[in-house]
Amino acid sequence: MSTPNPGSDRPLVVVTGASSGIGAASARALAADGWHPVLGARRVERLQEVADEVGGTALSLDVTDAGSVAAFTAAVGELIAGGQPLRGLVNNAGGAQGTEKVIEADEDKWRWMWESNVLGTLRVTKALLPSLIASGDGHVVTITSIAGLEVYDGGSGYTAAKHAEGALHRTLRGELLGEPVRVTEIAPGAVETEFALVRFDGDEARAAKVYEGITPLVAQDVAEVVAFAMSRPSHVNLDTIVLKPRDQATGMRFHRRS
Repeated sequence: MSTPNPGSDRPLVVVTGASSGIGAASARALAADGWHPVLGARRVERLQEVADEVGGTALSLDVTDAGSVAAFTAAVGELIAGGQPLRGLVNNAGGAQGTEKVIEADEDKWRWMWESNVLGTLRVTKALLPSLIASGDGHVVTITSIAGLEVYDGGSGYTAAKHAEGALHRTLRGELLGEPVRVTEIAPGAVETEFALVRFDGDEARAAKVYEGITPLVAQDVAEVVAFAMSRPSHVNLDTIVLKPRDQATGMRFHRRS
């Protein structure tokens, strides 16, 4: 675990799933905008490298484990008690496993996707909302997916989880009306990160085929949108932002160059 510079006046922003990909890129973009990133993920060594790079704080976090979330949020509370307000939360942890059709559905994979995408987002958001409200100018950003807005063959487990995560997040928009907290959902299409590698259980060749013949988004593309949304004046709420590669129309329709 790393600790912040004593007396730092940068507001805190929690970023989950921050050891690589969109989470790590978001930490870099937000640090450049003057935030103090508090980074959570399971791969602590990689997380620490990102924290050292951006001048942030690395804390172990497994969003599928309620005890881990409790320990993480307690540590965030210590930073708040030290005088740095928590003004931002980027819910980025999650992922997909497998592409089985409904008739072949693997309940263990479904359970993991719901734990990581839905219940994980619920646990972290629920725990940190009081501090975000108390800051007087909080912001919850949730990275969902176009899979939360549409469905595609072989994606029932992931699209179901992302639809649920999106519904959870959008419900906050009404529940927080009148409170000093903004709520933004960012729904990317195809982003070339470790996402496909995890989905296909480390099969590099199969993961590479997802992006074959297209120019996909990269993590920095999404991170720049996160930073833009969070840099708007406090009265401006960007509710939902959808971004896709130019080569992608839907979850199943791509223009692939030979």
